[in-house]
This record gives sequence, structure tokens and C-alpha cells, in this order.
Amino acid sequence: MRRVLIGVLAAGACAIVWSSAWAGAQQYLNPSFKTITASHKIVAILPFKVTIDTKRLKDTTPEMIRANEQEEGLLFQKQLYIRLLQKSTDEKYTVGFQDADQTLVLLQKAGIPVDSTAFHSKDELAKVLGVDAVISGTIHQAQPTSQGMALAQSFLVGVHGSTNRVDITIAIHNGADGQLLWTYDHTDSGGGFTGSMSNSVDAMVKSLLKKVAGNFPYKSK
Repeated sequence: MRRVLIGVLAAGACAIVWSSAWAGAQQYLNPSFKTITASHKIVAILPFKVTIDTKRLKDTTPEMIRANEQEEGLLFQKQLYIRLLQKSTDEKYTVGFQDADQTLVLLQKAGIPVDSTAFHSKDELAKVLGVDAVISGTIHQAQPTSQGMALAQSFLVGVHGSTNRVDITIAIHNGADGQLLWTYDHTDSGGGFTGSMSNSVDAMVKSLLKKVAGNFPYKSK
């Protein structure tokens, strides 16, 4: 009986840890953040790097998948820019944000394709963009969103259901030397964007900012 009870308690503890890991977020803040960013005025948001789990897609090509991933990375960049602008006044952010379209134009002029920013240092990108810091990030999706209709229609709803797990990592790097200033990891297993045809990048951004808005480091105390 004692062994059974211990087993049940252990299973329950594992379930709690697993649940916390699924829904929680991890955060890193550079200990010298305030000193390093004291003169920061403008921050640019780079297109996010998106990867979609292809195990449950049918009738797709690598080209279709890459195009969809790039499209969603650009959409996420623009939606995050809009949402941060909306939050800026209420949350009293201490920096402004470079227009997302301007960021893309400046990257293009510098000969940097939007899908290759990961191959350039953050200080190099900040110099090209003329900003004090850059926001970048990665997104891993269990399924495509409704923006990529061709892929969404190819999604196989099967034994695992239609819930879309999304893992998002967002980071800020210093423009002068590329030093990591802040990171935030966010995982969502559905919430407002369950179901392959109702998923949206906008919903992902809203879910992320519910957690990030109050923890965004450029915030007057």
C-alpha cells in the first residue's frame, strides 16, 4: 500500500512539473541591463525564425513549407511591432520601436535576406538598422496557422487532435556589442488558437504579450 501511495505521489509530482514546464516561461535579464541600456532610444524587431513540424502534413513540398515559415516570421514581426506600440504608453516603455517595414527595407538595401539574419551578428544588424538594440526570436509550431492556408489545409487532424503547441523564444541584444540583454521563453498549448483553421499569428502575439508586457525590460519603474 505504501509503495502504491509513493508511486501515486511521484506521478502527481511529475505531472505538476510537466504542466508547469508546458505552460510556464523562463526569463533572463542581464544584471547590467539598466547601465547598458541607459541611452537606448530605438529598438528594431527582426523577422522571427519559424519552424513548423512537418510530421502531420501531407501533399507539401519543402518549398511550400519554407515559404510559409518565412511568411509567418514576417507576420509575427509586424504584429509584435503593432502590439508593442499599443502597449508602450500603458506600460511606460522607455524606448521606441523602429517601423517594421523600415526594418525590412534597410535589410534589403544592405543585401541581407530576411531569412538569413541568423547568419549575421546582432551588432552588425543593429548597425545596418541604425538602432540601439534588436529584438529577435524563434517560433516552433506543432502545426501551421490559418495564414498559411495551403499548409493548413494539408494538416492531418488525427490521434493528437488539433491543438497547436507553440514554443516562442524572444531575445534582446545590445546594438553596440551584440551582448545578450534579455530572453523570454513562452509555451502555449492552444488557448485562443486551437484548431488548424482558427490559428493566427495575431493570437500567438496576444498570448505572448499577456506574459511579456509587464516583464518587458525597457520599462520605467
